Amino acid sequence: MSLYRNFLSVGGLTLLSRIAGFVRDALMAAVLGTGMAADAFLAAFRFPNLFRRLFAEGAFNTAFVPMFAGALEQHGPDSARELASRIMAWLVTVILVVTILAEIFMPVVLAPFVPGFADDPEKYELTVLLTRIMFPYLACMSLMAAYGAILNSLGKFFAAAFAPVLLNLVSVAAMIPLVIWTVETGAEAAIWVAIATMAGGIAQLALVWRAISKAGFRPAFRLPTLSPEIRRFWVLAVPAILTGGITQINIFVGTIIASGAESAISYLYYADRLYQLPLGIIGIAIGTVLLPELARHIKGGRDNEARGVQDQSLLIAMLLSMPAATALAALAEPIVRVLFERGAFDAVATVETARALIAFSLGLPAFVLVRVLQPGFFARQDTVTPTIFAAISAAVNVGLAFALFAQFAHVGIALATTISAWVNTILLATFLARRGHFALDRAGWLRHSGIVVIAVGMALLLAGLSVLLGPVFSPGASFLIQLLALGGLVLSGMAIYFAAIHGFGIQPLGMLLRRLRRGG
Repeated sequence: MSLYRNFLSVGGLTLLSRIAGFVRDALMAAVLGTGMAADAFLAAFRFPNLFRRLFAEGAFNTAFVPMFAGALEQHGPDSARELASRIMAWLVTVILVVTILAEIFMPVVLAPFVPGFADDPEKYELTVLLTRIMFPYLACMSLMAAYGAILNSLGKFFAAAFAPVLLNLVSVAAMIPLVIWTVETGAEAAIWVAIATMAGGIAQLALVWRAISKAGFRPAFRLPTLSPEIRRFWVLAVPAILTGGITQINIFVGTIIASGAESAISYLYYADRLYQLPLGIIGIAIGTVLLPELARHIKGGRDNEARGVQDQSLLIAMLLSMPAATALAALAEPIVRVLFERGAFDAVATVETARALIAFSLGLPAFVLVRVLQPGFFARQDTVTPTIFAAISAAVNVGLAFALFAQFAHVGIALATTISAWVNTILLATFLARRGHFALDRAGWLRHSGIVVIAVGMALLLAGLSVLLGPVFSPGASFLIQLLALGGLVLSGMAIYFAAIHGFGIQPLGMLLRRLRRGG
């Protein structure tokens, strides 16, 4: 299957997951709103997710995949399976120890992450309870991510990409009764949703377990041992743990700071969910497919093919992320209103969430480009350089978040995250270019500049149309009419953008379709 078709496959399944996730978030907004229970649940949910990104996705999608791909390319499937078994033994051990310690010491461990909750004992105790319920979710998701990394390295992307859909479907099924039958308190609803989250994690793990068993690559469980290959893995994994989780770390820093303002965590969460849709479809899909593809070419000594894969990925990233970013900024308030404004989520929440969404959307291309550029280091088993850049980016994020929060509240946190992502992107691109692994010629610069100009022009047109449709998007207007109007704006923007992209010769659509069909 071609690079383009793999992007499309993973991106399409991610889109399905995000759609189910929006249904889940819309129900969550109606049930929990943006009050105490919502803040407690969202803070609790992010805690195991932080460790998941660090231990599982950080280590396995950066350190493990190049080693596994190299063993597969050079020594065959038996050697690759044996390597996976030895590394998995360490992952399981680390996750088990972390989970047990976290469950025992949760009231102490959680305190530094939500300092703003300290003055509200009821809110803090609920957060501790919800985190204890959901923290074993870390084990399910870590194993799911590890098995998914093996499947991706084998060129089998479906199961790992489809698994998140199950989490969202289970959560939706659990919240439907809460919408139909009113519960007495928001805390009771939050506990119910937390239990459903754990059930969804188990369902995801079961799906990927079945897929890897069917592929004949299920790692054998064993006690961890320290071999030269394992030492090499940890040399790569320790910095990768920091680098792979940089986006989550930046968001979590924002959570810590936002805990000092009422409803700020909720505003940031819902805005984050919206820009994560294109990030998931574009950035995560590209990163998932690109890393094993690059690693195979580099291990096989095919440098020209590796550079070609990187260039194709960059073009796809810019073609899709720029219009998504500018459209989110132009239509932020109508999007939030249509998706979330109902039940406990009121018009004020819509405006404040939209403000955060605009700030996040400015950084969307950077978040995607980080996913495109980091594999250029990871595939060459250099995890130290991206770690240094990640540390610089995180320092910028923390400093700006504290500086901007006092004046701009939750919007300042979103802006800090955006600026730090651009810092990371610039550093990655500059050093890849200095090493001769990345370069844009004059035609490339013109092509990417054209994409930016066309995307901005499309956004200005959409913003003007949304002003004309102001009464349609006013609070309390018909949901169906709002939905149809928003859909019409989105489709119009897409038609205008791709017509311009085709008309100016930046990416002829016929050529793109031929690449998808022929597998090249």
